[in-house]
Order: sequence, then structure tokens, then C-alpha cells
Amino acid sequence: MLKPKPHILILYTGGTIGCFEDPSTRSLLPVEFAALHHFIPELNLIDATLEVRSINQPKDSSDMQPEDWRWIVKQIEQDYERVQGFVVLHGTDTMAYTASAVSFMIENLKKPVVFTGSQLPIGKIRTDGKENLITAIEIAAAYIQDEPVVPEVTIYFEHKLYRANRTFKYSAEHFNAYQSPNYPPLAEVGVHIDYHNSFISKLNTGPTAFYYELQNDIAIFPLFPGFSQRLAEHIFSLPTYAIILHTYGFGNGPILPWFFDLLAKANSDGVILLNITQCPQGAVQMGKYITSVELEKAGVISGLDMTLEAAIAKLMYLGGRYPKDTKRIKQALQQALRGELSLIKA
Repeated sequence: MLKPKPHILILYTGGTIGCFEDPSTRSLLPVEFAALHHFIPELNLIDATLEVRSINQPKDSSDMQPEDWRWIVKQIEQDYERVQGFVVLHGTDTMAYTASAVSFMIENLKKPVVFTGSQLPIGKIRTDGKENLITAIEIAAAYIQDEPVVPEVTIYFEHKLYRANRTFKYSAEHFNAYQSPNYPPLAEVGVHIDYHNSFISKLNTGPTAFYYELQNDIAIFPLFPGFSQRLAEHIFSLPTYAIILHTYGFGNGPILPWFFDLLAKANSDGVILLNITQCPQGAVQMGKYITSVELEKAGVISGLDMTLEAAIAKLMYLGGRYPKDTKRIKQALQQALRGELSLIKA
């Protein structure tokens, strides 16, 4: 008896892959998915049943907002039992933010959710979009003995599959637009798809749950030599739920008594202070240098090796799930909820 083909739901949000040039302005504008299908006849040859659903108004990813993340998660929830996998077509600029958020908004995910897109529009002769989409579908459809090969939220781009919440966009012009310097690729693609099973999340056993409440009263405070005390005081006076300190190296900052006083007051007021390094590779190690010791004394907690994108998404998710429960949020920030950080041994 022939096994039924895997059923894959493609969620189309827009992005460069679905853009065409406006002849009057020469700018790129997103179009409906039907226009894309014309350029990828190979989709008809894939051994899977494909279904496409588009967001109401396809958009540039710079316009993506939390309500769009909720739309993606809602589609996944609605068809979770009916289909075997999901592919999300998304613009590259904020893909890592969206994919990271989706990874937190779905607990105990048991099916593949693969984000992809392109650096060149699908209508361009040298587009990278065709291979990215076809391979993303193959990964979403990959099952062995009725279990998905990659049961997590991922980004597939230019022959590599990454854990979404470990990834950031590092290039605006190269086809390999994403990097994951603190976690290895889950798969590499050549003639065959080579899955690195030891790095892929194990299949979750708990019930799958979907969360939609997000708390976005978050500020990012990037450190740089000579940052203004007046502006710092203004930012810290705002009614924020959390502030991400974007620090140097291992999580260091300048020894400024007035700055430590600001941090200590914010901490006593219940503001979550999260330390994320500006370095793309490596991790915050509180206490390695005296400057981070002072940050820790002021109530700043380590973000370890989380990307900035993952830190933002995780804070938004935790603030929505545990409103006003500062202690629980701080504990969860130090835990790997979706494989987004490495627990560093002292």
C-alpha cells in the first residue's frame, strides 16, 4: 500500500522572493504567491501535497509586526493536526526576529516549521529563491518512520539549515545571508541533504501549546564610549518592562557610578535587565571582568550566548506568558526553553 504524500502548508508573507520591479519607480513591490508559482514549475514535481495560504497583504519584512507573528502561529495551530509540515516565506531583514518569536510562541512543537526567502526576487534569472523554497519544502516533508527529521523552527538559506533562534542576518548582499556562530547548522545541502542529527532537537513528548500574548515594552541600550548620562537617565525613566544592555565582549561596560545607580534603581523598580553581548560569537560571562561584576551587583542578568533577536523574542514571550512575575521571568531567561542558549559551565 502506497503511503500518502506528506501535506505541506506554505505560508506566504511577502519579502524579496515575491517582489517584482515597479517599472515607474524601479523599486521592488511584493506580489501574490500565484505570480511566484509561474516561475517555479518544479513545485509540481515535488513528492508532497502543497497548499498555499497568503497573508492578507504581502509585505516587505521591515513592516512585519507582532500581529503578523500571531497570524503565522494561528495558521500553524489551525492546521497542526492536518498537515505534516510548514514552510514560511518571509523577507530576509526581519526573518530571524519572526522565526525566533514563533519558536517561543509554540511550546512542545512536534512538526517542522521552516522559514526561507531569497536575496534576489524569484523573477530574476540568478535568483536564489527557487532552490531555497524547494529545499525548504523537502526538509519540512522529511519524515522517518512517521517522525519528523527536524521537529523545530528553522531557517533554511543557501544550502544550510539553522535553528531559527540561533540565527541572525549578517549580509545584505551575499546569498549566505544568515549566520549561527554559537550553534552548528542542523543540516547542510549539496547533492544530498546531510542532517546533523545530534544537533537537532529531540521530538517533544509534552502537549503542544500556542501562546499569543506578547509584552513589547522593551528598550535596547547599546553601550558605546561616551554615551550620554542625560539620555541614559531619560531612557531608564521610561515605563519599560525590560531593558537589554548591549554590552562589550564578555558582557562588560564602563565603570560609571551614576550608571550603576541607574541600573540598581531600575532593578528595584522591577525592570528586567538583560545583558547581551555586541559580539556575534561568544557569550556573556558575568564576573569574568570587574566591570561585569558591578553590572551583576546592580541586578543585571546574563543573556549568555543568545542573539539579540532571540533575546527580544524571548522577553516578549515571557512577559506575555508571565505578566508581572519578575522572578519567574528571570529564572526562565537563564534556561534554554527552545535551544536558544548554551548553559555555560563555570
